[in-house]
Amino acid sequence: MTPVCKTKSDPLRIGDCSFPGNVGLAPMAGVTDLPFRRLCRRLGAAICPSEMITSDTRLWNSRKSRYRLDHGGEPDPIMVQIAGAEPGMMAEAAIRSVDLGAQIIDINMGCPAKKVCNRAAGSALLRDEALVAAILETVVSAVRVPVTLKIRTGWDRRRRNGIRIARIAEECGVAALSVHGRTRADRFAGEAEYRTIRRIKASVGIPVLANGDIDSPAKAASVMAVTGADGLLIGRAAQGRPWIFREVSHYLQNGTEIAPPTAAEVRDIMLAHLDSLYSFYGEFTGVRVARKHLSWYCRSRPGAEAFRHSAVRAESAAKQLRLVREFFDQTPPEELAA
Repeated sequence: MTPVCKTKSDPLRIGDCSFPGNVGLAPMAGVTDLPFRRLCRRLGAAICPSEMITSDTRLWNSRKSRYRLDHGGEPDPIMVQIAGAEPGMMAEAAIRSVDLGAQIIDINMGCPAKKVCNRAAGSALLRDEALVAAILETVVSAVRVPVTLKIRTGWDRRRRNGIRIARIAEECGVAALSVHGRTRADRFAGEAEYRTIRRIKASVGIPVLANGDIDSPAKAASVMAVTGADGLLIGRAAQGRPWIFREVSHYLQNGTEIAPPTAAEVRDIMLAHLDSLYSFYGEFTGVRVARKHLSWYCRSRPGAEAFRHSAVRAESAAKQLRLVREFFDQTPPEELAA
């Protein structure tokens, strides 16, 4: 089948779960925690899978896992990503996740990190199609909520088996697929393979979401047109720019760009984000998690280097918040353009 070129930001349906649009946040370990997901949803992201959680439920009592399993105040549908390589453990993790509120289970077969692949999980699974099928069949049969799958185009450029994996997924009852347009060996180097995503989309009848290098409304429209995908996931471009989701959704729906956020709105977004981090993690950890977000918010702002240097070294919530307010109060508006 040939995919229809899509540019609209239409609502997406996965199984019996409906989303308000089709542009979402790609899951990123150490980034897409609950405070960031809630912020992105408020700023237009329709889909926000959780950070991946290990399938070894014996480790779920760790502090890191407890944070990742917290979905308090998160809008429906709650989508939890699990990672592992043993079918029975993956099924148990899926069942436990549903018991804790998950309405969609997302299986990670796309992470290129060595510490994940060295355990034969994440994108390492793409080398073993029989194991892929066993995991998917076991998890799909274990839960009564939709199961989705995140993959790459293959293990390396000589072994691009994304089409076969997609067909296996559909045959196993997976409800939707998201594809990062690179192989595991590529990690984040080079350009995303949108035409490979197009071929994967054409090979199955389930929804396919495209991911990789989407960093502007125009790029989003181009990716939708080239891939024929049913939706998009945005990862690194949302770091420090969470309003990208409303910009992209508006452009896909109307073909026009909306004005960037004002300096005052960016300030308020930053302050609200920091407050949510402190509330979620407690001040000590929240201040330290906030540092990377402050660096990302400053990344494209002229004159922000001195502020960033001070903010990422602040040891208290009060100082981080004060530095943000002072930066916006003391910097001329023309220098704060997003």
